[in-house]
Amino acid sequence: MLGELLHSLSQPLTGLLCSLELSLQLPLDLSTEQVAEQQQANVSAALQQTEKVIGMIQLMREYLDAEQPAPEAFSSAFAPATRSVIEELSSIAAVRGVRLRLVGTCMATLPVPGPRLRLALQYLVTNLIQAEPVGGKVLLLLGEGPAGAVLRVEGERGCRGQKPSTTSQQTASRRARTAIASRVFESAGASLVFGGDDVDPAGFVLRIPRPFASRD
Repeated sequence: MLGELLHSLSQPLTGLLCSLELSLQLPLDLSTEQVAEQQQANVSAALQQTEKVIGMIQLMREYLDAEQPAPEAFSSAFAPATRSVIEELSSIAAVRGVRLRLVGTCMATLPVPGPRLRLALQYLVTNLIQAEPVGGKVLLLLGEGPAGAVLRVEGERGCRGQKPSTTSQQTASRRARTAIASRVFESAGASLVFGGDDVDPAGFVLRIPRPFASRD
């Protein structure tokens, strides 16, 4: 995964280099106004590529941190964290024309810091939202049984449209988010099973075993 992320850095870094070189090699026959406009366009392109580089480096840092034990004992309630993430992502889903719905609850807790737990959930659900076409739906079913708590999440794409296209960099970012989330949950003792794959996710099932499934 780190190798793929490092490889993905080459594209925005190359774009950044080209933008900077173009800023230094403007044609001499351009007017002052044309030079200013071209420099502004080059700077804008350089900033966009820089943001992509920063984003990829952040994913690498999170990937390495995901498996590190928390410095102190943590116990985060799962259902409130899930509701918080869904509320945060609802507006993003609405802009993309995707419906996002959470049904059910549980009393499970996980030995994970709250921010790390929410980040893992955010990455998993974001991947599904991005894979849905306009008019799609992402449904989250949360429940609890004798063996522990279970979160089932699936996209209901059906035949309503083609899946959104993705670039190689977007694919690498999606895989990284999936890997980070997997590390967070597996290191906390939960199990995560995906439907489809990390490029074209069809959903996932997260199981939290009984030792962590009760606050008592």
